[in-house]
Amino acid sequence: MVDAVELTRDLIRRASVTPVDAGAMDVLEKTLAGLGFACRRMKFGEIENLYARYGTERPNLCFAGHTDVVPVGDGAAWTQDPFAAEVVDGMLIGRGAVDMKGSIAAFAAAAAEAIAAGTVTGSLSFLITGDEEGVATHGTKPVVDALMAEGEAVDHCIVGEPTAAETFCDMIKVGRRGSVNAEITVKGIQGHVAYPQRAANPLPVLVAILSRLATHRLDGGYAEFQPSNLEITGVSAPAGATNVIPASAWGRLNIRFNPNHTGASLVAWIKTVAAETARGTRCEVEVKPDISGEAFLTERGPFTELVAAAVKDVAGTEPELSTTGGTSDARFIRALCPVLELGLVGTTMHAVDERVPVAEIVRLQAVYGRVIARYFAAG
Repeated sequence: MVDAVELTRDLIRRASVTPVDAGAMDVLEKTLAGLGFACRRMKFGEIENLYARYGTERPNLCFAGHTDVVPVGDGAAWTQDPFAAEVVDGMLIGRGAVDMKGSIAAFAAAAAEAIAAGTVTGSLSFLITGDEEGVATHGTKPVVDALMAEGEAVDHCIVGEPTAAETFCDMIKVGRRGSVNAEITVKGIQGHVAYPQRAANPLPVLVAILSRLATHRLDGGYAEFQPSNLEITGVSAPAGATNVIPASAWGRLNIRFNPNHTGASLVAWIKTVAAETARGTRCEVEVKPDISGEAFLTERGPFTELVAAAVKDVAGTEPELSTTGGTSDARFIRALCPVLELGLVGTTMHAVDERVPVAEIVRLQAVYGRVIARYFAAG
């Protein structure tokens, strides 16, 4: 059997700040191998990834997550060593406690119980990466691509992100908005502010582009989703002196979008607006986009109902099915199978003194246990 709390502490003690693994993947692999999982390390670049499977039959229920964590920030502001995994008054304190080493340990413990009880009539699997908090280039995405190329059958997946908003298991994520970043550079002609006719000021062009983009109403929302939003996240125009018209100006924006759009359609719109605004100004404009994920939704049905029922079995309340928040590796897993996100309360993730009540790790283990039992009972 696996002690979920002690496994969480063991994982926290590995200071696995992206991209460093620090032995965290070894800890998990040893635990899963001891339960009979066939473990396969899949390293891309400098990132350690793990795919582990118990059983060979379908259906295959997968748990996905990440062992990497964000930096601690101001270490002196912590009341405990961020990687000591101390328990104080029933509260486990440490970087990664809720995001998301606690949920990894909880699912491993639930899997151990299910295997011992003989209730796993298909397969259980783990898809764990060390590159979720970073740029996510060498993590879940290439692992998913490799599994799909090999024909690995995964029927459903639960990602253990800290999805609860305020209280234990009050929310399940059934989808996520997509995300597009864009850098817009306007190149003009540098000159003296007293002789504007000799220059081409890029700033008014950039301001006009950003204004057109930011004031445009993208949509009115989508079923299960809030309206898409565009935020300007940076503007710069280094001129070197107050009486110099700069040679270039730079702006950055992010769009969080619902399924009314695709990343490609939004990039095309940004480029069109930028080109139209710069026309006839003697300025050149360049757009560098980065589509970090597409919007997706796991439709309500047997799988969402099963997981929600498992939460109610333990928590006694109906969870909210939501698509709010940022992005996660579920955006990659959606290509492999239907995916949901369910984990601990996320109010302290990425914060000083990240922490979780040890009792909630045990309760989450019970929820995951009910998910597993209901899943294989349903066939």
